Amino acid sequence: MKISFHGAARTVTGSKHIITLKNGKKILLDCGLFQGLGKETDMLNREFGFDPRELDVMILSHAHIDHSGLLPKLVKDGFAGKVFCTHGTSELASVLLADSAEIQEDEIKYTNKRRAAMGQPYLRPLYTTEDAEKAVGLLNEVEYGTWVNVLEGVEVMFTDAGHIIGSACVHLKINENKKETRITFSGDIGRYRDAILKSPEEFPQADYIIMESTYGNSLHDMHVTTPDMLLGWIEKACVQKKGKLIMAAFSVGRTQEILYSLNQLELENRLPAVDYYLDSPLSIEATEIMKKYPEYFNKTIQKIMKTDSDPFQFEGLKFIKTVEQSKLLNFQDGPMVIISASGMADAGRVKHHISNTIENSHNTILMTGYCEPRSLGGRLMNGDKEVNIFGVLHEVHADIGAIRSMSAHGDYEDMSQWLACQDPGQVKKIFLVHGEYEVQQDFKQRLIRKGFVDVEIPEQHQEIGLG
Repeated sequence: MKISFHGAARTVTGSKHIITLKNGKKILLDCGLFQGLGKETDMLNREFGFDPRELDVMILSHAHIDHSGLLPKLVKDGFAGKVFCTHGTSELASVLLADSAEIQEDEIKYTNKRRAAMGQPYLRPLYTTEDAEKAVGLLNEVEYGTWVNVLEGVEVMFTDAGHIIGSACVHLKINENKKETRITFSGDIGRYRDAILKSPEEFPQADYIIMESTYGNSLHDMHVTTPDMLLGWIEKACVQKKGKLIMAAFSVGRTQEILYSLNQLELENRLPAVDYYLDSPLSIEATEIMKKYPEYFNKTIQKIMKTDSDPFQFEGLKFIKTVEQSKLLNFQDGPMVIISASGMADAGRVKHHISNTIENSHNTILMTGYCEPRSLGGRLMNGDKEVNIFGVLHEVHADIGAIRSMSAHGDYEDMSQWLACQDPGQVKKIFLVHGEYEVQQDFKQRLIRKGFVDVEIPEQHQEIGLG
C-alpha cells in the first residue's frame, strides 16, 4: 500500500491525498482548490499530478473549497466514481461548488481580456457550472459513526471534526492479504472551545494518521472574547473614525461566528448603532443551511436558542444579494460595517470593497481568519504599502487589522487534545499536511516529545510506501 500527496503538502490549501492499494485500487482523500499562492495558483489547479480516470472512489472530509473545490475539474477530467461525505457536507458542497464555478467563469473573462491585450491565447475556466452539477451528482451521504463499505476490503467511518457543519475526520479500515491497516485523515480539526459547534470527537486507534497542522506552532488568544474584539474594531473604525469597516470572512464558519458575536453584543445592549451589511449571497445561503443542523451546536448556543430563535440575526443587519446592491455600497459614506467573502480576499465581492476603500485613511480592513502569505489578505496583514487589485496598483492608507483567534482551525493545544485518544506506541507514522513548512517543523518536534516517534512532512507529489 502506498500514499501520495498532491496538495496541502508544505502549504495550507489544495488538500489531495491518494491511497493506492496493492491491487491497484485508488482512494482519493479530498480534492481541494489551491488558493492564495500568487502566480503559481492557476498552474497548480490545472495540473493534478495524477490521472483522475484511475481513481476508484473519493472521500470528502468537508465542504470548504480548499478541500472540495477541484471536484468539478476531477469529474471534468474523467473521474466517475462515488464521493462519500456527511449530510451537512453534501448540502454545503452543493452551494459552494456552484458558487466556485461561477467565480471560475467570471474571472476567466477578466483574465482573457488582459491576455488578449497582450496577444496571448485565451484560457478556459478550470470548470463550469455544468461540471459542478455533475460533481454534486456523485455525492453519497453517510451518517457519522457508521462503518460503510466503499471498496472491496475497505470501510470508512466519519467522526465529527468540530470545524464546520458536516466536517469529518475520516477513518479507514483496509484489509489486504488478511492484514488490517487503520488510517485516519484528520481533515481540518476544530476547536474545543468553539463559539458555536461541538468539540471534535474521539476516534478509534490508528496505525497511520494524516494530520493537518495549520496552527501547529501557535495558540489562539482566549483572554479576549470574539464579541469584545469585534466591538473594539467597530468602535475604532465606525464610531471614532466615522469610516467603513470591511470584514473579509469565509462564507462557511467565519461569517456565522461573526454574526453570532454581533448578535451577542446586541443582546447585551453593546452593539454600536451603525449600518451592518452581509454582502455575500453564498454566506447568506450557508447561514440558512447551518441553521438546519442545530444538533451540531454546542450546549451554550443550544441554551441561547431557547430564548433567541435565530442567534445569527440582529436588528440593523441588512442582506445584500444582487451585484447592483453591492455596487451601491461603494457610493455610501460611512460609518458602516460590511461583512463579505472571501476570507483571504483573493476573490468575491470583498475584493471589490477593498479596492474601493483601501486608499481612504478613514476606512478599516479587517481579516478574520487565516490568509496564505501571498494572498491579498496575507499581503495586507504583512504590511505591504502597495497592493495590486484587478490589475490596478493601490496605495494602502486604510487601517489593516486581523483577528487571528477567530479561526475554525484548532491551535496546537487543540490538535494535541485531538490526538490524546491515541496510543503513540501503536501509531506507526504521522504525516503532517495542510500547513506552512516552518510551522510543521515546530509541530513535528512537539509531537515527537509526546511520544510519536515517526513524523513525516511530505512534499508535493511525494509517494510513500506503508509497511
